[in-house]
Amino acid sequence: MSGKGLKIFLLMVLLAGFVAVGQAIGEEDADYPTEPIIFEKPVKAVIFDHKLHVEDNGLDCDSCHDDIFEMEAGNSEQKKDFNMKALYKGKYCGQCHDGDTAFASNTRCTLCHIGVKGYNRMMGVKPAGGHHE
Repeated sequence: MSGKGLKIFLLMVLLAGFVAVGQAIGEEDADYPTEPIIFEKPVKAVIFDHKLHVEDNGLDCDSCHDDIFEMEAGNSEQKKDFNMKALYKGKYCGQCHDGDTAFASNTRCTLCHIGVKGYNRMMGVKPAGGHHE
């Protein structure tokens, strides 16, 4: 590798290091959970990503907490009406996912509903018997 090529290579490695450190610091400083929340009730599995809603869509904690969702992990899952019927009526996620504010909760199902196979992939569970999913 020539001297110029080596300098460019080292510069790229250094830049990649800064990006990686910046991303790690950014996640530590986040005012919201950085790992996706995976609901297992009433169906397995539905995913919610705070980062998508906060960083990509410009929402803040007060957009959802405490009017739509209580600020307590697992609280909504315990409610009897935490289901799609309630969402269609404008409760929970359906308050924004109404087709006007955000995509309607009866469309684009697989964005949130990852199912058992998606859940197993996220959790690193391998299919039994070595079969493909």
